[in-house]
Amino acid sequence: MSTLPLATRARRAAVPVALCAGLTALLAGCAEDPDEGTNGVGRLSATAIEEKAQSAADAAKAVRLSGTLVSKGGTYKLNMRLKEGGAAGSVTTKNSTFELLRVGEALFLKADAGFWAHEEQAGGSAGPADTEAADKLQDKYVVVPQGDPSYKQLRGFTDMDLLLDGLLGLHGKVEKGDRDRIGGVRTVKVKGGQEGEGGTLDVSLDGIPYPVQFARGGGAGVVVLSEWDKDFPLAEPAKAQTVDYGKQLPKTKAD
Repeated sequence: MSTLPLATRARRAAVPVALCAGLTALLAGCAEDPDEGTNGVGRLSATAIEEKAQSAADAAKAVRLSGTLVSKGGTYKLNMRLKEGGAAGSVTTKNSTFELLRVGEALFLKADAGFWAHEEQAGGSAGPADTEAADKLQDKYVVVPQGDPSYKQLRGFTDMDLLLDGLLGLHGKVEKGDRDRIGGVRTVKVKGGQEGEGGTLDVSLDGIPYPVQFARGGGAGVVVLSEWDKDFPLAEPAKAQTVDYGKQLPKTKAD
């Protein structure tokens, strides 16, 4: 049995090693492109992604907004469907949950007897008559007079433009973050300020680059935005389901 010279054996051994190295490089070059099959915004700068998302939101006619907002006035959990002509949904505070319906400028509030009894008690006017009134008001659409101090606060929860303008703005220098998937939607993150202290916006990589989620800076809440441009019916409740409170509504509190 003949033996190959050492140099020949070394050259032959180097061949499969080189092939493996070349194959590895080829496979690495063909690794999955994170932006393949997307709308392409993931390839843009952070500023451009934010602008695309803002433009998409501005052009939309409807959206569902759900999540938690924390402010000096307390903590609010929202689940609202919004569009230009009004909104419908619910607001939950520390003490209660109530529904809001706005059609044009007509605003209605619907809640159970416990809500009304608590609000009367908070206003210092609870009594047998108020308890009876609360029972009559429960699960009815109560008209919120436009001159009532509560009207502006409650209407704010139903104003699509106002909510989006207040929620989607990033503060500080923006930077592009990681890819993610929220509710089955592929997203790319844009962070404001150092480590997202100015807010973190997730923008859709699927279809139109709508905002998908916004985490407010400082732990001030996280909201999810979905059902963009999906219209929904809005109509004032039947008169049999509507009650005129007849006086200024109790001040609705979150704490």
